Amino acid sequence: MGRLSKRSESKKDDDARTNRLLDSLDTAHAARTGNADLTAFEETVLFGVGYDPAQSYPPAGHSYPNRG
Repeated sequence: MGRLSKRSESKKDDDARTNRLLDSLDTAHAARTGNADLTAFEETVLFGVGYDPAQSYPPAGHSYPNRG
């Protein structure tokens, strides 16, 4: 069996990948809704799945654990 190589990723790489994911989600949401705003539920789920490095986590009013 082949040896698995360890892949490391910098914070900058991780943030870039996350931003691409968020941009793609925005595009898909706009195509589905005609660019309507996210509901509060959708926004909370989105922050739970992939955080925006430019915004604080968790969103205001939520007490779930901070990412470490």
